[in-house]
Amino acid sequence: MQPRPEYLLLPANRAFIAFTLAAAFILNLLPWGRAYWVPDFLALVLVFWNIRQPHKVGIGIAFLFGVLMDVHNASLLGERALAYSLLSYGAIALHRRVPWFGVFGKIAHVLPLFLLAQLITLLVRAAVGSGLPAWPYLLSGITTALLWPIAEALLLAPQRRAIERDENRPL
Repeated sequence: MQPRPEYLLLPANRAFIAFTLAAAFILNLLPWGRAYWVPDFLALVLVFWNIRQPHKVGIGIAFLFGVLMDVHNASLLGERALAYSLLSYGAIALHRRVPWFGVFGKIAHVLPLFLLAQLITLLVRAAVGSGLPAWPYLLSGITTALLWPIAEALLLAPQRRAIERDENRPL
């Protein structure tokens, strides 16, 4: 069995990070209806960049996007902001650990984060007297975690360097 090639990653471009966050925000704005299985694309991209680039994407950006999502969903102001902030805090706390694991290990690390974010929004809604959604509400966290390998492959693609070194290309 051959060892898996290790990639030396280029630095993340701030414009690319901003583009991916904006694209994930737009995906969250699409009218998916009341389907519980639709993943939270913005949470996925926020957690990814919090793990990979915690100095460039932090809790403040997560809070800002959370407020924007609250305004768009016409939900309780601060509901998603609190969930995204705590989600980012958890991702930053795990940012040194997660990259060392394989695909299933990474999914096992981010799944509790996404489920916790869903649970926080549930608790905030329950605290203000809003009705609790059905149990399939937690499916969004599961589908978001299952998209982790695809998101990682897409978001790391611009940073990957060539595996084989070329004499004409020093890096």
